[in-house]
Amino acid sequence: MSARRIFARPARLAAIAPYLWMVLFFLVPFGFVLKISLSQTAIAQPPYTPVFDFTEGRAALAAFAQLSFDNFKLLISDNLYILSYLRSLVVAVTSTLILLLIGYPIAYGMARLPQRWQAVAMMLVIVPFWTSFLIRIYAWINILQHDGLLNQILLALHIVSAPVVWLSTDSAMYLGIVYSYLPFMILPLYATLSKMDASLLEAAGDLGASPLQAFWLVTFPLSLPGVGAGALLCFIPIVGEFVIPDLLAGSNSLMIGQTLWLEFFTNKDWPVASAAAVALLLLLVPPLVLYDRLQRRQLEAGG
Repeated sequence: MSARRIFARPARLAAIAPYLWMVLFFLVPFGFVLKISLSQTAIAQPPYTPVFDFTEGRAALAAFAQLSFDNFKLLISDNLYILSYLRSLVVAVTSTLILLLIGYPIAYGMARLPQRWQAVAMMLVIVPFWTSFLIRIYAWINILQHDGLLNQILLALHIVSAPVVWLSTDSAMYLGIVYSYLPFMILPLYATLSKMDASLLEAAGDLGASPLQAFWLVTFPLSLPGVGAGALLCFIPIVGEFVIPDLLAGSNSLMIGQTLWLEFFTNKDWPVASAAAVALLLLLVPPLVLYDRLQRRQLEAGG
């Protein structure tokens, strides 16, 4: 056996590993959720009556003709689900834009630091991950409560004359989201900006471009892969966020993550909740496809 064949096998296995991971931890669970979404609600354990059961053999194939999409029709006809999806999208887009406005200068500053200080800055960004996510959100509850640290500081500086209501507001929710997801925006941006050739900026300056023009014409276009990666890393989980809106935001309007929780654990309506989860996943597919196409175009242009 030649050496080329010996080394080809590990390479093939490495190429198969991501697909195997997707099948085991994405497609298989998604198949179970899709099956439940096509079932009927029942007072039983589990609380649904499956339309078809693969263990029945050929009889299961005949049941495909009886599949019901009533749960998906409910998502379109009920304003609760429509408003939940819309609010989730609005919150995710707004939060992602805020994260980009805050994270980009931080990542740019980290990339311009001396090499020995970049590792320190990276460590400071990663440090919050060492603490439990839930504990950090509960800490914000103590900070934002009526007699919390934030109101004490504002009163001491005479910025306000009375404590401000922060909890159970959209402001508290956005603050918690930005705080929690900021590292996910900074790290991809830093990885892209740190690889940029500084001589490009020098060349732009030699051609008469001001620092601001050099940034918009050279730095920002080259950092777009990091912008896209950071935006997706933030946007996708924020759409389905449950903990932060539930603990910090008001109950006037629910995000889809909270609606899923209510349907699963309060109403015990697993089929409708599964249908909402499937619809949420399909809603997130277009941004991923768009990002993949943009990446391929950039690679082709670079090639």
